[in-house]
Amino acid sequence: MKLGKPRIAKGFMAILAGCLVNFAGDKLLGVDLELFWGLETFNFLWFLDLFVVPLIAGLVVGIIFGLGGKWLCYFPPLIVRLLSYYNFMYFSTVPDGASLMPMGWWGFFVILAIESAAFGGVAGEIMVKKTYGRMPRELVYKDKVNSKSSQDSTR
Repeated sequence: MKLGKPRIAKGFMAILAGCLVNFAGDKLLGVDLELFWGLETFNFLWFLDLFVVPLIAGLVVGIIFGLGGKWLCYFPPLIVRLLSYYNFMYFSTVPDGASLMPMGWWGFFVILAIESAAFGGVAGEIMVKKTYGRMPRELVYKDKVNSKSSQDSTR
């Protein structure tokens, strides 16, 4: 199957929109998942930023891209989390009292964010198609009687 340029552009726009939603959610909640503050790190806003924000980003990707959005929705949380970690590692200073999240923990949290986005991507794809699977609804639930009578009338 060859993807046309409009489909690739639509995928790029869906990923970009998902990244913007994820980034905006981080900024609105004021949470940096990459920073570790001890046990007070794991508060309600942190969990919202880890689970709900990527879910919404995945939903946006699924709605924009349609069929296949469940595969593209993995990328926005990964891209935003990688850029944020890279930013704290090389460009921004870590605030006093905090440290950069250990790489093993951070990787686990990134996987959780990606899985949350996957739920959103599937939900967005279902919202667009109104059904789940590979075939469009009109092909699956086609009335066989109408299709046979239309074929007979064309002969």
